[in-house]
Amino acid sequence: MSRYTGSSYKQARRVGFSITETGKELAKRPYGPGQHGNARKGKTSDYGTQLKEKQKVRFMYGLNERQFKKTFAEAEKMKGIQGVNFLKLLESRLDNLVYRIGFASTRRGARQLVNHGHVTVNGKKVDIPSYRVKAGDVISLKEDDKSLKVVAEALAKVNHRVDFITYDESKMEGTFVRMPERNELNADINEALIVEFYNK
Repeated sequence: MSRYTGSSYKQARRVGFSITETGKELAKRPYGPGQHGNARKGKTSDYGTQLKEKQKVRFMYGLNERQFKKTFAEAEKMKGIQGVNFLKLLESRLDNLVYRIGFASTRRGARQLVNHGHVTVNGKKVDIPSYRVKAGDVISLKEDDKSLKVVAEALAKVNHRVDFITYDESKMEGTFVRMPERNELNADINEALIVEFYNK
């Protein structure tokens, strides 16, 4: 299944959820895209509600359906609550953490940095966006890439970082300290609906 390369704003408006977590996509037009996006719609079925919740999270992390389902299956094998484990696995992806650190202003931009070989984990180049980062791993950029204009611009916009990441400004490296707690993740996501969707 090919990756979606269209407008992230359209995706956000389609599911009524800010996939960049900034709220910018819905600020001007908080309704669906297209000619009839602002029309009143009828009641959504349970299936429709569950599907929408799944799409919200899938669009947010930028995964295709196959990757998303595979990660969900991994979460099922872990101890604890499946839905929460699922979100934790998505958060520990390398492309997501590059975004969380601030090396890129979007997850799509972070994926591109990783794909192009600019990112290192514990000093070694890793060019796989889905790479699972472990607690204690240090994420940085190759020495020659620390002066990239796109990185400098992204870092300049950062005004807050999540608590499960620490950042050393002098070394330009971030450390994934630990797996996140559920209360540190997006409160507008109802992961139980995603579990219901896949367990039908």
